[in-house]
Amino acid sequence: MPVDLWLGVVFVLGIAFTTYMLIVSWGGAYWVHTTVVAVVMCGLALLRGRGRPWTAAAGVAVAALGVGVSLVGGLPQEPSPMAALALAVLVGSSLRTLPVLPAVAVSAGGVAVIAFAWVRGYTGVTSMATLLLFGGLIAGTSLRAFARVRGSGAPSSRSLGRPRR
Repeated sequence: MPVDLWLGVVFVLGIAFTTYMLIVSWGGAYWVHTTVVAVVMCGLALLRGRGRPWTAAAGVAVAALGVGVSLVGGLPQEPSPMAALALAVLVGSSLRTLPVLPAVAVSAGGVAVIAFAWVRGYTGVTSMATLLLFGGLIAGTSLRAFARVRGSGAPSSRSLGRPRR
């Protein structure tokens, strides 16, 4: 709960800052697309729950749609920093909690979205999104690996498929 609270604060402040910067730099209504994508992505990241694959799949789909629309429409590049952070949270959470095949599918989808974003070439936005996603991949995989072993080195009852007591 406290992690989600702080993550929500980071999302709100980041979206507000990004929206402000887009209004100041691009002007017009260019900020609307980026803000909508970021709000939806961040909302999905906050709704992620243990074993909920639909939030991660929806996040990957929204991110891919956002990247496609920004490429075709000449809009600010997606995923924006907050959308990229939300994608990293969703991918990392999936790797940590979902069964192997769905976790790998979500991870592959996240990597594909970032690769799709590189169509525009090198920018700070794509570099940041790439770093955030790799951070999510590393964190999720590490947390999954270390959750399977107790401090004694013995497998936990959860990793053996037995219910917790």
